[in-house]
Amino acid sequence: MSAMYSPQRRDFMSVTLIHPDGSGGYNNSKSWRRRSCWRKWKQLSRLQRSIILFLCTLLAVCGLVSFSNLGEHWKSLTSQIEGGTEGRDVPGFNPAHPAVLPAPKQAEDPDDTIPKPPSPPQLPKPRRPNKRGPPNLQPPPSKSQKVEDNEQRPDEADNQQPVISWRGAVIDPVQTSAPSPHKAPEPTKPPPQEAPEEKEPVPISERQEAVIEAFRHAWKGYKEFAWGHDELKPISKSYSEWFGLGLTLIDALDTMWILGLKEEFQEAREWVATKLTFDKNVDVNLFESTIRILGGLLSTYHLSQDPLFLEKAKDIGTRLLPAFNTPSKVPFSDVNIGRGTAHPPRWTSDSTVAEVTSVQLEFRELSRLTGDEQFKKVVDQVTQHVHTLPGKRDGLVPMFINTNSGQFSHLGVFTLGARADSYYEYLLKQWIQSGKKEASFLEDYIQAMEGVKKNLLRKSEPNRLTFIGELSHGHFSPKMDHLVCFLPGTLALGAHNGITGDHMEMAGALMETCYQMYKQMETGLSPEISHFSLHAAKGSKDIDVKPADRHNLLRPETVESLFYLYRFTGDTKYQDWGWEILQSFNKYTRVESGGYSSINNVQSATNPEPRDKMESFFLGETLKYMFLLFSDDVDMLNLDKFVFNTEAHPLPVWSS
Repeated sequence: MSAMYSPQRRDFMSVTLIHPDGSGGYNNSKSWRRRSCWRKWKQLSRLQRSIILFLCTLLAVCGLVSFSNLGEHWKSLTSQIEGGTEGRDVPGFNPAHPAVLPAPKQAEDPDDTIPKPPSPPQLPKPRRPNKRGPPNLQPPPSKSQKVEDNEQRPDEADNQQPVISWRGAVIDPVQTSAPSPHKAPEPTKPPPQEAPEEKEPVPISERQEAVIEAFRHAWKGYKEFAWGHDELKPISKSYSEWFGLGLTLIDALDTMWILGLKEEFQEAREWVATKLTFDKNVDVNLFESTIRILGGLLSTYHLSQDPLFLEKAKDIGTRLLPAFNTPSKVPFSDVNIGRGTAHPPRWTSDSTVAEVTSVQLEFRELSRLTGDEQFKKVVDQVTQHVHTLPGKRDGLVPMFINTNSGQFSHLGVFTLGARADSYYEYLLKQWIQSGKKEASFLEDYIQAMEGVKKNLLRKSEPNRLTFIGELSHGHFSPKMDHLVCFLPGTLALGAHNGITGDHMEMAGALMETCYQMYKQMETGLSPEISHFSLHAAKGSKDIDVKPADRHNLLRPETVESLFYLYRFTGDTKYQDWGWEILQSFNKYTRVESGGYSSINNVQSATNPEPRDKMESFFLGETLKYMFLLFSDDVDMLNLDKFVFNTEAHPLPVWSS
C-alpha cells in the first residue's frame, strides 16, 4: 500500500543577520567567533559540559600513555640494536632469570644431539678421583639465542613491575637479597684474551659418593631380583607388579644420568628400547603413570637428547588420553592403555583433586615437544574448570571431585596432605614452566598460601614448632602427613621467583619441623603421619605418633625441601640434616642382599619391622634429591632453567 500526497505550496522566509554593533554586514572576525563559541558553550547544560570535559580529559590521558609506551618500545628496540640481548652487571640488581630453553627441534645428525663429554685439558693437571657426572645437565640453547645464567634483557628489566598483591604477598621481579656467603661461588670466566675452555666440573663430594653407593646397592637388588618389574621386594628377593611396566627402572633413568652412572643407564636404555611396550591389556592409574612414566621419559629425553625416550613418552601419553573422555572433562582415575577405555575406581565415581590437577606439567610439555595440542588442551580444560569451581575456602580445595558432575565432593575438608598436596605444588610450577606468563596459576597459588596461613598454620607446645594441620567442617585437627613436607621447598621456590612477604620465613620454620619429625624418632626416620600437641603439659612432647601411623615408606618430601632450602640459602645445616637422614636409611632400611625396605615402626631401633618393599620413588626421588642436596654446583639442574614434577623429574622452563 502506497501513500498519496497532494502538492504542497512552498513558503520562503527572509532572515537578516544584524551585527551587535548595529551594522548589518556579516562579520567573520576572530573576536566574533570567540564570542559566538562562548555563547554556545554557556547554552549547554551542566551535564553536557561535564561529559565534554570528561571526554577531553580521557583523550589527553590516553595520548600521554600511548606516547610513553611508544617511547619505551623505541628505547627497547634501540637497546637491542646497540647492545644485543645483554643485560649484565646492573648495579644493585639480581634479576629473576628469564626462561632460557627454546622448543627443541629434531636434529638431523644424531651425533649433534648427544651431549659430548668435556674435552681433556691441554696442560697436565692432577687427576680428580671424584670427577664423575653426565656430559651435560643444562638444556641446549638455540642457535639464535644463548643466554647466560645471570643475564636478562635490559628492556625486560626496565619494564618489570610487581604483578600481584594479595594480603601482603607481592610478586617482585627483582631479587634484591644478597647471595649467601655459604653458597659455592660461580665459576670465574677466563680473560677475553685467553682461548675459551670448558668449565671445570665441580668435584663430587664424599657425601655424594655415599649417595651413589646407596643407589648402586639398591640397583643391585633390583637388577638381580626384579629386573623389568615394577618394584623390588628386597627381603623375599622377589618383585611386585602394579602396572607391569618397569616402574622402578623408568623412574630411575634420569637419576642414573644425573649421578653419572653410564653403564647402568645404558643397560636400562636397552631394556626400554627392546622390552618396554604399552600395548598391554592393563589398567593404570592416570596420575601415577603420568608423573612416574611420562615424566620420567620426558626428563630423560631432555637430559640425554635420545629420541627413543620422546617416542615412548608420546606413546604412553596418547594411551592415557581416554581418561579425559568424561561428561565434565574431569578425568577418570584409571585407564586401560591397551583397550583405550577409562573408568573411575570401582567403589566411587570421584577422583582426587590432587590427581586430576597434577598431570599438567607433563602433558603440557608433551604438547610442546610434539606439536600436538591435544595433550595440553585436555589438561588445561581441567585447570580452568577447577579454577572457577565453588566450594573452596580461602583458596583451599576439597580432596575429591566428581567426574560426572564436575563438582567438588566431600565438601568442608581441607588438607595439604594426601589427595590434595600436589594441586598447590603444580599451581606454582605451571606458572614457572610457562616462563611466568600464565598469571592465573600465580593468583590461585598466592590465594591458597594465604588460606593455609589463615586456616591450617599453627604452633605446637611446648617448643613452638610450626606445622600444617587439617580442617574438617570447621574443626581443626593437629595432624600433619609427611607428604606436607613438600611445602617448605615449594614456598622457597616461590620466594626465589619473586614472591615476597613471609614465604621464605615460613619455609624455614616448616623445614625445622619436618627435620624434627625425623630427629625425635628412635630410628631417626619420620613416621607417615604426626600429631602435634596444642597445649603445654608437664612431660608432654610436641610430636605424638599413633600406632597406625608409625611406618616409613622411604619418602622424599623432606629431602626435597632440604635441597631447595640449601640451594637458595646456602646454609649447610640443611646438608647436615640430609646426611643424618641418609645415615638412618642405611642403618635401618638397608637390606644386605641389595635394596632398601620401607619399615613399619620408626619408634623401634631394635625391631623396625621391614615391610619388604622398595618404592620406585626411592630411586626416582629420594636419592636424586640427596645427591643434588650434597652438590655445591649451583648449575647442576639450575632451578631457573628446570622445574621438577612431583616425582622429581626435571622438565625445562619454557622460553618466549
